[in-house]
Amino acid sequence: MISKDFRAFIARGNIVDLAVAVVIGAAFGAVIKSFVDDVVMPPIGLLLGHVDFTNLFTVIKAGAKAPPPYATLADAKAAGAVTINWGLFIGSIVAFLIVAFAVFFAVRNVQRLQRQPAPPAPDTKSCPHCAMTIPLAAKRCPHCTSQL
Repeated sequence: MISKDFRAFIARGNIVDLAVAVVIGAAFGAVIKSFVDDVVMPPIGLLLGHVDFTNLFTVIKAGAKAPPPYATLADAKAAGAVTINWGLFIGSIVAFLIVAFAVFFAVRNVQRLQRQPAPPAPDTKSCPHCAMTIPLAAKRCPHCTSQL
């Protein structure tokens, strides 16, 4: 049985917006990961002399099933080796920077749209004698006929 307070909490717009943001963020993260792994890193690896970043690793402890050297990270994992996968880490850093850049531009554009326009310059003033509102260019108050 769901309490009324919990239903009211869930029905709030902020919770629904947050849920949508999490789902979209997860999908966006998957797209960025694919973009980095499949589009960005291969040309960088090619420029660096045919380097495959997914197979850049350092063996900390050799596996019991097979001795080093291991040609690929998959071979090292299959042998049970303990590795530092710094190539995958570099790919994750590139993905993070792309996501951070995209979020920066999204937030900046939303803030730009939310800015309030500057209020217009006043075109009236108060009469110092009767405190009624009169035009700025007035030389005499139309209410109390005082000279301004």
